[in-house]
Amino acid sequence: MRLGALLLALLATVIPPGLVDQAYTVLTVLPSDTDSRITAQDLDHVVIYDSSAKPGNILLFLAGTNGVPPGPLHFLNRAVERGYRAVYLSYVDTPAVAQVCVGEQLREDPDCAQQFRQKRIYGDNATAFIADTPADAIVNRFTKLLQFLVANDPKGHWDRYLSGGAPIWTRVAVAGQSQGGGMAEFIAQRQLVARVIAFSGGWDHSAPDRIAQWYLDKSATPLDRWFCTYNIREDNAKVLARIYATLGVPSAQIFALSLPVRDGSTAHAEGVSNPAYEDVWDRLLGDGADVGGEAAKPSAKPSRNMERWQSGLMQRS
Repeated sequence: MRLGALLLALLATVIPPGLVDQAYTVLTVLPSDTDSRITAQDLDHVVIYDSSAKPGNILLFLAGTNGVPPGPLHFLNRAVERGYRAVYLSYVDTPAVAQVCVGEQLREDPDCAQQFRQKRIYGDNATAFIADTPADAIVNRFTKLLQFLVANDPKGHWDRYLSGGAPIWTRVAVAGQSQGGGMAEFIAQRQLVARVIAFSGGWDHSAPDRIAQWYLDKSATPLDRWFCTYNIREDNAKVLARIYATLGVPSAQIFALSLPVRDGSTAHAEGVSNPAYEDVWDRLLGDGADVGGEAAKPSAKPSRNMERWQSGLMQRS
């Protein structure tokens, strides 16, 4: 087994310089090194944390379809600045829900999206529409990564995030973009987590004109811990707004983003990748040092983009 690369110098080809504070510890770990049964999507997990700070909550980040490490480094670095330990988790992200649970398959099984996410997250054999194995499941990958870190990064004190070999979800904030945002929402409905952050978090349906039934399920995570964004220019803006409302997310915690889309980017990806939204990120993240899911404290560091917010370039839904 190997602990990816313990030194930033070894990560230069993976993580561009200047995007992560050089004082932070950055680790990469192959999923197959944590569990030999994992063979699909064997791309590095990326772990970033401040070893000089008191351990805060984990920010578990799940990318969208075709995501590759190291993930949205500006956002992950900001999360560490706010007291989190950032974990970009590599998982099987193809095919996506929106590619499978459509057309004839959706007509055949209106619960396709729920069963798809149940299998991809927890490893239950809920559907034959995807070939994910139990070892491939997001929860198994996360659990095995934490166990691996306990054994191989003792200075990180990762045992504080496990109980009986399983994650302590109240010390984990789940976050994600697109498909990954939908995974974060699905987990937060079923586990009591410290916080949930969804960037344009998926648009599951039970029928072509009806959003998926699972959005109506009762959330195990209190709704005051839910934070969501979408971009007003993305194709699914209206359905995302409707989904967030159906989930019960308070309107003050839904952010409709409206800054001009940068050249080479897309409206769908801007929320998690554009540093101009740092003030929004601060509101989404709260205080990562607040271990155990207590109420978040306001940031001690002023937002660098507050003037942009006040001038109305970003809107609340």
